This record gives sequence, structure tokens and C-alpha cells, in this order.
Amino acid sequence: MELSVVIPTLNRRDHLAATLDVLAANAPDAEVVVVNGPSADGTTGMVRDRDDVDVLVEVSDRTLNVSRNAGIHAASGDVVAFLRHDLAIEETWTDAIEAGIERAPVVTGPVHETLPAGMTTTAPETRTIRNREVTYFNGGNVALRAEALDDLDGFDEYLETGGARDAAHRLAGLGHDVAWESELCVRTEYEADGGVDERDHEWKYRALAYRLVKNYGVRPTVFRRIASHAGSDAVSAARDVVAGDTSPTGWFGNGRDVVVGIATGWSDGLVARARDRTPARNPHGCSKRADRAVAKYDRR
Repeated sequence: MELSVVIPTLNRRDHLAATLDVLAANAPDAEVVVVNGPSADGTTGMVRDRDDVDVLVEVSDRTLNVSRNAGIHAASGDVVAFLRHDLAIEETWTDAIEAGIERAPVVTGPVHETLPAGMTTTAPETRTIRNREVTYFNGGNVALRAEALDDLDGFDEYLETGGARDAAHRLAGLGHDVAWESELCVRTEYEADGGVDERDHEWKYRALAYRLVKNYGVRPTVFRRIASHAGSDAVSAARDVVAGDTSPTGWFGNGRDVVVGIATGWSDGLVARARDRTPARNPHGCSKRADRAVAKYDRR
């Protein structure tokens, strides 16, 4: 197995340095590709001063899926792992990838993460949608065979959040299994950061509607799932209003954002489904553009 590890990052120099230190100690033979968004905290200089990073790709876009796809283009291994910039791998991580990738073209594992409420650990998550068994994975701790990434055409760059979940739907549609390896474990000492704020209801529901409509079309199942999510959030927000944690104005504002997000995602999902009728369902994938990188430093 020739392993490439892609680490997207943006303005997290110290977190990234700690991640690279542990990666160098526990996976010294892996090819390391760092994809740096438009950071303004000295990340570029820190990475270029290290001798354990094989490729540094600089991109101008802040979207995570753009960085992931830029990393895919730069990686040369037959297995490509994605690691979040604030996660440290355990000693068993590389061996677990090798064991899991023998069973399935995609392998993932637990993430021990520090949150404001304390430590949490991810567990396997599977859903059946339209007779399709979808196994979700954490996009910051997953490894895929290069052939599976080719079939997916990478990640969908339309999405500012939910790119890994969208990829899980598409992997299931392509017939690719996702294996769970408990030893493929990563941890963080830091409070979770990055990505779209969960309070951004418009993008949360825009992404949800987009990926469901794009992957399954206009079906009652899709409507029910979106309505179920929206109803659950509405009840939770109503409780916050009653408890005095949220104002009624904020509640109505969130409701407006949810409606706008669903409408936009639904419309864009229909367009995306029409634009790419292949099993990949990715009209904004790796092959669609070649101008992501504004600079590349390659030591290989």
C-alpha cells in the first residue's frame, strides 16, 4: 500500500504543526500533502520549513471540498487518506487503514473530539434510503482507494458543508462499501473548529436538500427526511424560546433561513442531477476544473 495523507487547513498553524508532528512519528512512510487555504497566520512558512511534508498546495478558495480535490490531484498514492488539521493519529492508524482497505475500498474509524460539553467519540452510522444502504464517515478521518476517488470524481465543490455525507450517498450509489476499523482512531486536544457554523441554518438545509435531491430525485422519501430535520430543529428552537435562551425574533429568523435554504438547495439539486446523470452524481468534481492551485511546492 502506498499511502498519501491529504490535510486541508486554513488559519490553524499551531494545530496543523501538532498534527504533522504526530503523523511523522506514527506514519513516517506516508506521502504528506498539505492543502493551505488563504491562511494569514504564517502557515505557508511553517510548512515550507518542515522536511516531513512532501507537497504543499496553496489555494485561494476557502471551501473545504476545493481543498480536498486539490489534494487528490497532488496525491500519488494508491490509497488516499484525509486527515483534519487538528487531529492526531494513534499508533495503530496506518495498520488499520491497511487492514480495512483489504475489505472495502473505503475505510473510516472513530474520532475522539473535544467539544464545549466534553469529549465525544463518533460511532458507525448507517441509513437505508431508497433501498440503498448509506454508511457515513467523518471527512477528517477516512481513507479511500484511488479507484474509488476516481469513480466519485472527488468531492462536490458546490457544498460548503456536508461534502463527506454527500460522498457517502454517492459511494453507496456506486456500490462501494465503507469499512469501519476501530483502530483507525484519531483524537484532538483542541475544541472543534472550522467548517460552517451549525447555527447557519440556511446552509445546513441548503446542503441537505441539495444532496438528497441530487442523489435521489424528487421523491416522497426526500421530502419526509427534509421535513423531519426541519421539524426537529423547530421544536428544539421553540424550547429555547420558552426557556428564554432565544428571542421569538431569532426563532422566526431561523425559520426563514430554513425555508430559503431548502428552496435553494432543492432547485440547485435538480440542476445538478440534470447536469450529471452518471452514478458519480458530481457536476462540481475533480475533473471539472484545473485552476484550484495558485502555488505548489513539491519535494518529491
